[in-house]
Amino acid sequence: MLDSKDKKLLILLQNDSKKTTKQLAGELDLSVTAVFERIKKLEKQQVIDKYVALVDKTKLHKNFIVLCHVRLAQHKKEYISQFEKEIIQFPEVLECFHVSGDHDYILKICVRDIEEYRDFMVSKLTNLQHIASTQSSFMIKEVKNSTVIEP
Repeated sequence: MLDSKDKKLLILLQNDSKKTTKQLAGELDLSVTAVFERIKKLEKQQVIDKYVALVDKTKLHKNFIVLCHVRLAQHKKEYISQFEKEIIQFPEVLECFHVSGDHDYILKICVRDIEEYRDFMVSKLTNLQHIASTQSSFMIKEVKNSTVIEP
């Protein structure tokens, strides 16, 4: 069970995981040792899954974001398993959600431009078996992008 200090610690780490234990201790009004132990406990409990660096897509020239809705030909278990196994291999696909509704999956794809997206569609995505249809939406403006989950 997370107490209020754990929750605040998680928010602080999600906003900037490079803060030192001393900085975190000051913000939480705890000792450095107490903060260190709380972090280790959260890691052991797998509340903290991993630490990552968030990069600026524009500086990498990969700021063309596409949401691609995918419909499978059938909902057989082997089709679903095969699609999921193959889609996770594509570095262009940042996120893949199995969803309810008119489509089976929503993919968040990050590429350089429309030409690179076309190449991805032609050479990779549409070559996967059991895809009945795709529908793409292109990002016009990123209004909100957060990785912080309020505990």
